[in-house]
Amino acid sequence: MVDQRDLAVNSIVLEDPPLDFAPIPPASSQLVVFDFDWSLADQDTDRWVHEVLSPRLRIEFVEKKPTMQFTDMCAYLLEELHKEGHSREALEDALRSMPMHPGMLRGVRTLQKEHKGTDFLLLSNSNEVYIGTILPSKGLTEPPLFKEIVTNPAQWEPNGLLRLRRRISPDGPQHTCTVGCSANMCKGDELDAYKERHASSKYERIIYVGDGGNDYCPVKRLGPNDIAFVRRNRGLAKRILEEGGIQCQVRYWSGAWEAEQLLLLLRAQS
Repeated sequence: MVDQRDLAVNSIVLEDPPLDFAPIPPASSQLVVFDFDWSLADQDTDRWVHEVLSPRLRIEFVEKKPTMQFTDMCAYLLEELHKEGHSREALEDALRSMPMHPGMLRGVRTLQKEHKGTDFLLLSNSNEVYIGTILPSKGLTEPPLFKEIVTNPAQWEPNGLLRLRRRISPDGPQHTCTVGCSANMCKGDELDAYKERHASSKYERIIYVGDGGNDYCPVKRLGPNDIAFVRRNRGLAKRILEEGGIQCQVRYWSGAWEAEQLLLLLRAQS
């Protein structure tokens, strides 16, 4: 049983945290990699749909998470959501209502507009349908923000069920990551594969914007010239503190208004 008093004391989120806005050296070409849940967006897609549509399933989410592979659990809960009678339209409406902070939207669009040598990659354990529904509703597809979106596959079935699958099928070869990535995807491998596909871009640095423990693997693979924008009081910050092994620079943020300021520091070109 979790001691709720201890949890309250040790999960402090400061309204006005220490600021981390020191200048960042210029670069003519850079890749900005975003996690989606609690990084680009100010919520978690897999939890949000059940919080909006079925609190009963949100409770089951908490109960089943310790014993099921995460993507498989999310697929199961989508089947249960469909059995409850929630339509495709209802799920899409819930997704479009998920919050994304105006500061984050300003930050990415300003950087995209004012630094032509910046590419954006979305690397997420969410899924294609969730992300493909949310991004247009936030104005991030016209013009497109991301050069690529790497996530779990999903598609609508004719009866309105959203069918979710692991990016790495359980029936095929598995990744060999030993850092602790979930079976459905190794984000470190995915980042390396992207860099190989776009080797001609010759990025001078990579900036990784993330929050969760599953972002530790790609951040661990960054070099001394790279930067991690890490959300405070979440899994990634905890793993960096406890496990170390990070070569890149680390800059911390709590709210999206801080992340916006960090993104704006990347605008200067050499």
